Amino acid sequence: MANTYTQLFTHIVFHTKSTGIIMRDEDLSRVFQYIGGIIREEGAVPFAIGGVADHIHILMSLPKTAALSDLMRIIKAKSSKWLRRLDSYYEPFSWQDGYGAFSVSPSLMERTKQYILGQVEHHKVKTYHDEYCETLNAYGIDYDEYYALCD
Repeated sequence: MANTYTQLFTHIVFHTKSTGIIMRDEDLSRVFQYIGGIIREEGAVPFAIGGVADHIHILMSLPKTAALSDLMRIIKAKSSKWLRRLDSYYEPFSWQDGYGAFSVSPSLMERTKQYILGQVEHHKVKTYHDEYCETLNAYGIDYDEYYALCD
């Protein structure tokens, strides 16, 4: 793709399936590392990956050759398959069907990165539900709360 230039920074959020199980705290850093590897394999650059037991945040660049929906399908499929093989506890694990993806300007990259890396502290005072709805509202996205937060 000669003469094609992009800079697409994206903040992605997705949740564990509500009818399934959550990730154990002691496994989170390995999950983040594994997802980072998937992202790099697909030609994207992960800047920050964080979250808590029931959801993940990713800040990454989207390569010019990939569609976000394809990349998300790959990330979720490979990471859930890896988790199910990690330990028998994770055999019923799966991610929600959807995800949230939000553009990030270069001037907000560091702030977004710190936000993602501070998820443990952040969720001591705010639920995933509240956080996600606030983000959707901040981006001016019309949504039905039932569908935005279901699997």
